[in-house]
Amino acid sequence: MRCRILHESRNRIRVHLCQNRMTSEQADILDAYLHDLEFVRSAAVYERTGDAVICHEGSRESVISALSSFHYEEQEDILPERSVRRLSAEFEEKLVCHVLKRGITRLLLPSPVRYAISAVKSVKYIIPGIRSLLSGKLEVSVLDALTVGISIVRGNYDTAGDIMFLLGTSEILEEWTHKKSVDDLARSMSLNIDKVWMKAADGTEVLTAVKEIREGDLVVVRQSNVIPLDGIVTEGDLSVNQASMTGESMPVHKSPGAYLYAGTVVEDGQCVFRVTKAAGVSRYDSIVKMIEDSQKMSSESENRAARLADRLVPWCLGATALTYLFTRNVTRALSVLMVDFSCALKLTIPISVLSAMREVSGYSIRVKGGKYLEITAGTDTIVFDKTGTLTCSVPRVAEVIPFGNNDEKEMLRLAACLEEHYPHSAANAVVKAARERSLEHEEKHTEVEYVVAHGIASSIDGMKAVIGSRHFIFEDEKCTIPAGEEEKFRNIPEKYSHLFLAVGGELAAVICIEDPIRPEAKATIRKLHELGIERIAMMTGDSAKTAAAVAAEVGVDVCQAEVLPEDKAAFIDQEHEAGRTVMMVGDGINDTPAMAKADAAAAISDGAAIAREIADITIAGDSIEGLITLRELSTALMKRIKMNYFTIITFNSALILMGMTGLLAPGTAAYAHNFSTMALSLHSMTNLKKKRERFN
Repeated sequence: MRCRILHESRNRIRVHLCQNRMTSEQADILDAYLHDLEFVRSAAVYERTGDAVICHEGSRESVISALSSFHYEEQEDILPERSVRRLSAEFEEKLVCHVLKRGITRLLLPSPVRYAISAVKSVKYIIPGIRSLLSGKLEVSVLDALTVGISIVRGNYDTAGDIMFLLGTSEILEEWTHKKSVDDLARSMSLNIDKVWMKAADGTEVLTAVKEIREGDLVVVRQSNVIPLDGIVTEGDLSVNQASMTGESMPVHKSPGAYLYAGTVVEDGQCVFRVTKAAGVSRYDSIVKMIEDSQKMSSESENRAARLADRLVPWCLGATALTYLFTRNVTRALSVLMVDFSCALKLTIPISVLSAMREVSGYSIRVKGGKYLEITAGTDTIVFDKTGTLTCSVPRVAEVIPFGNNDEKEMLRLAACLEEHYPHSAANAVVKAARERSLEHEEKHTEVEYVVAHGIASSIDGMKAVIGSRHFIFEDEKCTIPAGEEEKFRNIPEKYSHLFLAVGGELAAVICIEDPIRPEAKATIRKLHELGIERIAMMTGDSAKTAAAVAAEVGVDVCQAEVLPEDKAAFIDQEHEAGRTVMMVGDGINDTPAMAKADAAAAISDGAAIAREIADITIAGDSIEGLITLRELSTALMKRIKMNYFTIITFNSALILMGMTGLLAPGTAAYAHNFSTMALSLHSMTNLKKKRERFN
């Protein structure tokens, strides 16, 4: 692919692709390709200009090389099944066509043709009004039918056309809002696993669509695989990262007979497991089905606007009747009838919500419906999970405690020498720590033996060296603590996870591993307090000491440790009983009961898939700072909606009074109402806030 560099700065490059026209499909392919590159931090593709903006880590040459080797034909398999870009393009085209048709009709067609078109189109609005009347209801459809019908009867065809144009615009934007919300929900409903390796009766492995897997089938998973379905291990040993389920930062050993959960990840080893729940009937899919509720699509403000529009219909009709009764002037009565509140209410409020959702998505935050922006604005309690939410869930070496007169650096060097052969999260932390301290090592040991989920055994200078869990070192390998250092061993900090290294049957060092606090956590919580959040709680299954240290560092108001998933849900129930609106922020399966109980649930997008399914809000990337932007934008949205209400009621009421007194003719009243509605709608499409820099 040929491209031209338009602009370049530190770790950011803007390029123009040398092609005549970029389709939305090509833009989706390029976008997916760029996001799959390890060194790309973020990317945006603009199909209309044929440009791409890439924020990267590493050298510019890697970006240029990746772009030069890119070809659409070779990457068609990564085209996303659902595309927000295609959906937006579809409705943008529909909206533009709607506006152009009205412009052409109004400006280019002769009067008789315009009148005929308006008369035909009016049937669409008159019939629902008649049906509503026949059913004994006074709804907005009645008012729409009367305003359009009377305009047609009086020969005001252009006025009728303008009214129908605005009503049609409202319908398009409402459908756009709904479909976009549905699409956001649909795209978050999957683990993104399409095929799995099924073990056939003859022992061969067959690549099979996950939807074709049935209960009792055997499935093979290996290192780095996401476990696609619930099941029981029948063969093999493996380490599974269950931080998303239990909050444990260390992997869990699984052997034959152990239960596997969909969405957890194989860190090391492999196994064959028997599927206990096929796709569509597993616990995972049951939770997904529960949250697939179409009522989530609309905010209460949108629903309130629709209800208010219906409730105002009798008042508008009453004002029209009273005007005629007291003035006996049909013109004044029609002036009142031409000014209704429904167009403005039904158009500007959904546009405000849609605009806010788009603006939020520009900050890499996905909201499943406008309802949750409204809830976020009214939230006064936020409950955080600890592991993976306030902490990074990426282990790192915090301390190396040597025993038996061993040197700390030498012990870390030896540990890295052993651990680098069988990488898992804790091993990676050890190897990384040695690399950061420039502790290079020679291969002194013999062939290593890996005992899955327990540790590593090898031989160095004729002595057996082992590294692993307490159970592996002291119970399986029968290693001992050096004489006189028992007190030192007892005082090992409990707030860390531990790797034990022993040489020649004697403990040589304990490597303390921590799950570090997110660098932005403290500032985020401080800012949330400033934005009006009264109570911020942290709930975790970790030990009290670990929890207390994290709570003190980040500044939460409430801290509860060693809690079960149901305890988190119970805490949210208590907050509800106290009259508080609660948001739950988590990243794991163990958070899902509380997330389901909360008024709004937010998840970090690199957390567990199941947490993203339950979550109403997903914050992309590895940062909780997006909660600040979410709160600011949702609060600004509610202020805009309130201002829209005030403006609509005040301005239209003034028009009605002017119509009653004869200061406005029916046509003038209709145009003033319609143009004010369009102006307010255009203002509602503007951004609620300027882009801000990340705070320190």
